[in-house]
Amino acid sequence: MFDFLLYPVSAILWFWHTVFAGPLGPASGLAWALAVVFLVFTVRALLLRPALGQLRAARRARELAPQLAKLREKYAGDRQRLTQEMRKLYAEHGASPLGGCLPALLQIPVFLSLYWVLRDFTPGAASNHVFDRAGVESFRDADVFGAKLGNWISQPAAELARFGTDHAHMLAVGVPLMLVAGLATFLTMRASLRRNPPASAQFAGLTRVLAYLAPVGVLVSGAFFPVPLAVLLYFLATNVWTFGQQHVLTGLVEREAAR
Repeated sequence: MFDFLLYPVSAILWFWHTVFAGPLGPASGLAWALAVVFLVFTVRALLLRPALGQLRAARRARELAPQLAKLREKYAGDRQRLTQEMRKLYAEHGASPLGGCLPALLQIPVFLSLYWVLRDFTPGAASNHVFDRAGVESFRDADVFGAKLGNWISQPAAELARFGTDHAHMLAVGVPLMLVAGLATFLTMRASLRRNPPASAQFAGLTRVLAYLAPVGVLVSGAFFPVPLAVLLYFLATNVWTFGQQHVLTGLVEREAAR
């Protein structure tokens, strides 16, 4: 479904690996880890404008909350008229109920593309999108404290052995990475809820629940599903970026509102 993104995503990964392979070596696990991190930073930098629009839309939605509540009370028995009036209100104030979803939705195909690019670094592969055979072998030979970034904890021992690693090394690196990625997910979602509270009480409650469920999802996925260590690194990097981005962009939106 996202085949058209595999080449651009792999090209960005290739570019950053080339940058870090110079001083660190092409088979360096640190070079590949930094390439994944800077892939995240590159994509998130490209999404800064939609992210700023998301925060502005969220602020307008909070400002419209009292008027929306009145509309729901006034047209409680007429769903069609309520929908029409809500659309009219959003249009008059340049807001959109779905405006805040765009940055998150745009990240989904990028995440899935990265996942499949990492999965395609298979033994004996002649290429992997923009990577040639040398690039594939470089990724296969790279490790971080003996753990391979393209493998996952629940992978059978025989498959791990084909890549030159084992469960002991995967657990030693993967478990701390899962815990830190889960913690970063929780802190990021809690900070987002505090800085940009949802317009409705129902959505606020759902967001609070997700703030606890999402880190659990990271832990469960990393432990029991085919989630490569590099994808856990992706989760960590994107949440670190989001945490800083929220602070900077929220301050900008607040200053705009003050003016």
